[in-house]
Amino acid sequence: MITSTANKKVKELAELSVKAKARAETGLFLAEGRKLFMEAPPEQIESVYVEENAYRGADTAMREKLDRVSFELVSGEVFRKISDTMTPQGIMTVVRQKKYETHALLNKTDGRAAMLLILENIQDPGNLGTMLRTAEGAGASGVIMTRDTVDIYSPKTIRSTMGSVYRVPFAVTEDLPGTLAELRAAGVCIYAAALVEGARVYDEPDYRKPCAFLIGNEGNGLRAETVAQADSRIIIPMKGCVESLNAAMAAGILLYEAARQRRV
Repeated sequence: MITSTANKKVKELAELSVKAKARAETGLFLAEGRKLFMEAPPEQIESVYVEENAYRGADTAMREKLDRVSFELVSGEVFRKISDTMTPQGIMTVVRQKKYETHALLNKTDGRAAMLLILENIQDPGNLGTMLRTAEGAGASGVIMTRDTVDIYSPKTIRSTMGSVYRVPFAVTEDLPGTLAELRAAGVCIYAAALVEGARVYDEPDYRKPCAFLIGNEGNGLRAETVAQADSRIIIPMKGCVESLNAAMAAGILLYEAARQRRV
């Protein structure tokens, strides 16, 4: 059992928790908690660390999976060192990152038309995680995000995905205009959620064909040049004095409208 916070492995885990650079260089990320451990694909699990009391209290299913992977026991002090939560859950999974190419997100195994979420400069980890989870629930093909979007592998984002990070294909683009051009060439119609003149109400377009929704930064929305590259601009009408919706909420409304149309 690891009992010292000066242990080399503990220091490496602490770096993975707080440094995006460490996650990028190693190709690893941390997933804390029983749910994220149980849903982690075995082939992506690098290692597992379990707090001694959490191991004693583990249920049968958790113990059975632990028996199939490599894990180490750690003291409560050590686990608090590697956790970024106020109330640590006692199990930390080190997971290998999975890489997707943009073109791979266009292929739906069930034969349905592609439905993508494209995110520009999203900064809140909770929003990003919620969008990934919503994308899975609505049946989206995948999520594309710009490089300046918050790190999808940060512990807060991972927790917010509630396991969807393992199942929803996603890619980071260094060249959003180029990516949009690639999607358009593949027959994807791109819709920008933007409060601009001439925008259509979000439930008017036909989303049964391949489509993608552009969602912008929480405070500033989409950049003007990004909006200009969309095939259509759409808005979500609101009553009262509300000027805009939370970015994750807006993404959910658009994705589920597309899902509704595809059920008809």
